[in-house]
Amino acid sequence: MSFALYGLPVSGGIAIGYAHLISHALLEVKQYQIREREIPDELDRLHHALATAALELEALRDEANNAGSPGELSAFIELHAMLLADPDLTASVESLIRDSRCNAEWAMVQQIQVISEQFDAFEDAYLRERKHDVSQVGERVLRVLQNKPRKITSRKASPESELIVVANDLSPADTLQFKHLKVGGFVTEMGGATSHTAIVARSLAIPAVVGMQHVRPIIQDNDLLILDGTRGVLIVDPDARILEEFRLRRASIEIERNKRLRLKTARAVTLDDVAVELHANIELPSDAERAKEVGADGIGLFRSEFLFMNRDELPDEEEQYQAYRQVVKTFAGKPVTIRTLDIGADKEARALRSHTGDHVSPNPALGLRAIRFCLTEPQLFLTQLRAILRAAYHGRVRLLIPMLAHTHEILQTLTLIEEAKAQLRESRQKFAEDIEIGGMIEIPAAALAISPFVRNLDFLSIGTNDLIQYTLAIDRTDGAVAHLYDPLHPAVLQLILKTLQAGARSRLPVSVCGEMAGDPKLTRLLLGMGLRQFSMHPAQILEVKQQILKADTTLLAPQVSRLLKLDDSAKIADLMARL
Repeated sequence: MSFALYGLPVSGGIAIGYAHLISHALLEVKQYQIREREIPDELDRLHHALATAALELEALRDEANNAGSPGELSAFIELHAMLLADPDLTASVESLIRDSRCNAEWAMVQQIQVISEQFDAFEDAYLRERKHDVSQVGERVLRVLQNKPRKITSRKASPESELIVVANDLSPADTLQFKHLKVGGFVTEMGGATSHTAIVARSLAIPAVVGMQHVRPIIQDNDLLILDGTRGVLIVDPDARILEEFRLRRASIEIERNKRLRLKTARAVTLDDVAVELHANIELPSDAERAKEVGADGIGLFRSEFLFMNRDELPDEEEQYQAYRQVVKTFAGKPVTIRTLDIGADKEARALRSHTGDHVSPNPALGLRAIRFCLTEPQLFLTQLRAILRAAYHGRVRLLIPMLAHTHEILQTLTLIEEAKAQLRESRQKFAEDIEIGGMIEIPAAALAISPFVRNLDFLSIGTNDLIQYTLAIDRTDGAVAHLYDPLHPAVLQLILKTLQAGARSRLPVSVCGEMAGDPKLTRLLLGMGLRQFSMHPAQILEVKQQILKADTTLLAPQVSRLLKLDDSAKIADLMARL
C-alpha cells in the first residue's frame, strides 16, 4: 500500500530508488554474562574495537582530505575522533565489564546512555546536541564488536534506480561514502537544516529530508521510495501513476540543471542592466577549482580555519602562505576574500588545544571564538596575517575579520595588521602594502552600531547563518528548535537592510556570504533590498545566476520596500511568491 511521510527538506531534488536501512546498533545489543576468567579476553575485544574504530576514522579523515570533500565533513570526523579518544569513555566501559561481568557491547551501550543523560542535563542547546555525536561514536565501536559492516554497500543496481539511505541519523563517515556510491538521497529521523548531514547533502547536491521521526520502523529494506528533497516528502511503494509523475518531474529538474550549465560564461546582469557579482565560499584550496568551473567572479569567503583542523600541529606561516597563494593564483586577477581564523563553537581543532587549555565554554556559540580568540593569541594571529599579506602580493586579496562587535576589536585588529606588515618589512619579505580589510556583520550589535565599521573598514560581509542564530536566540545546530530558524523574520531582514543601506550611503561594498545568499528563493528579495554581491557554495551559483538574469530591480525595489514594512514572517513569505 502506498503512503507518504513528511519531514524537513534540507537539500532539493528528486530521488527514486530502493531503501537501504542503516541499523541503529545501540538498540540492537543483547546482554549476556561472562565468566571471571573471560574478563581479560572481553577487555581485549573492547580495546581491539576501539583501536579499529580509531583507524577507520583516521582513514576517513585522510580520504576526506584527499577527495577534496567539503571542509565541514573533516571537522565532524575530527570531532568523532576526539570523542573516541576520551580516556573516561574507555575507563568507564572497562569498569562495567569487570564489575558486572557483562559483554563489551552491553557495557558500551550503558555508558553511552549515561553520557547522553549527562548531555541532556546541560542548559546549553549546542552541548545537548553533541549527544548525537557520542551515540554515533558508540555505534561505530559496536559495529566492530558485532562484526557488522561499517560501510554502505549498494545492493540494487539499475539504470534508473538509486540507493536511498534511511537512518536514525547519519555520521560524517556515512555521508562521506555518498561520493563513491550511487546514492540518490537520504532520510533521517534526527537532524535540522544546519546539521552536518544537511550541509554535506547540499554541497554534494544530494536530495535529503531530515527530522522524519519514526521513519525506520515503517520502512523495510528494498522498499521502492520516492524522495522529494524540495517538499520534504517520502513516498513509500508508489503506484505506477505516481512513479511516472515523479519521473517526469525528475527529468524536468535534470533538463533545468543542464540548461543552467550554459550560464557559466554569462554575466550576472538583471533585465534592467544592473551587474551583480557572484562569488564562491570555499574551505580548502582544492575547492577553488570547482568555483572556477562554474564561473565564480571570485572567492567571497575562504574559511581559513579548515587549514587548522584535522591535524596535531598548527600550520606554520609558510604552509598557510602556500595555501592562500594557490587560491590567489587560481583566481588570477579576481578578488579572493580570506576570513581569518574563525575557530570555536562547532569548529574544533586539536592542534589548538595547547592554546585553549582545559577551558570549556558553557555556551560555545557565545564564547571565545573567532576574533575574540585571535586577539588573545596575538602571535598565532600575526603568523596568519603575515601569510595572508604575503599571498596578497600575488593578486587581489581581501582580508575579512569574523565576529566583530566592538570598536576596540576593530582597532586592535588594525594595529596587529600594521605590526604584521612591519615584521615583513624587517624580514624583507614581499607582501601587499595596500590590502582591503573587511568585517563580518553576524552579531546584531554590529548591524545596530555600524558606524565604526563604516569608518574603519573597506568592505562588509553579512554572515546570515550566525546573524539569524544570534538575533532569534536559536542554536542553529539544534533540531529541536529548527522550525524557529527563520531567515524571513522581520528583525533579521531589518538588520540586513540596515547594513546594506549603511554601505550604500558610504559607498562601501557589502556582500552576503551565509546560506541566504545561495537560496534562489531569496535572490529577488535580496536584489530588491539592494544587495549586489552574493557569495555561496559553488554548487548554488548557476541557479542564483538564473534568478538574477530574470529579475528587474526597478520593479523589485518598491515591492520589497512594501514587504519589509510587514511585521509577520508568514505574511512576508506569502508576498515573496509575488515578487
